[in-house]
This record gives sequence, C-alpha cells and structure tokens, in this order.
Amino acid sequence: MGSKNPIVSPFCARVYAAVRAIPRGRVATYGGIARGLGCGSARAVGQALRRNPFAPVVPCHRVIASGLRLGGFQGHKSGPALARKRRLLAAEGVRFDDTGRLCDRDRLWQAKEENHG
Repeated sequence: MGSKNPIVSPFCARVYAAVRAIPRGRVATYGGIARGLGCGSARAVGQALRRNPFAPVVPCHRVIASGLRLGGFQGHKSGPALARKRRLLAAEGVRFDDTGRLCDRDRLWQAKEENHG
C-alpha cells in the first residue's frame, strides 16, 4: 500500500464521514446525506461520492437515489458499474426489484441531522 493521502475539500470530507456511518446492510439517499450535512444539494453529495478516493472504506455503494432506486455508481447510471453496486448491496442483504427499486424500506437508514446553528 502506498502512503498517498488524497487531498479532499472540507465538504467532501464531511460527505465521506457521513457515508462511513451508514451501517452494513443499510442504505441512505443522496438527499438524506445532504440534509444531514445541512446542505441543500443531493447532487453535490453525488459529485463528492463520484470522486471518492477512499472506497470501500467510504462505502459509497450504500447511497441511493431519493426515489429509492439504485441511482448511479462511479459516475455511471447503468451498465457494469451499476450492476456492481447492485451486487455489493446484495452481498450485504439489500435487495432491489427488477426496476432497481429498494425492496425493503426498513433497509433505509437516516443520519441524525447535525445542528448547524
């Protein structure tokens, strides 16, 4: 292993810390992570995760779209990357139907919102 320490923005560091808190076998939404950080942009969370240099320590595969669908993975919305996300989640017991929608809403995890005032 190299000794590279990627330099990340303070926002990305907060996103990565929030995502690390998602327990194995659970998922959170991009919007839920954004709200937990006091940020109004699920898209900003997605962009931070797209650049995640700490996978799998920061398990970005556990973040799904607000419609409880798989969303994207590694910058892709379909193809092998999304199939890999589905496999990673299935290995943790999280299942999606044929349309890519979360089967068990009890798998949805929500971070406690931080106090930003």
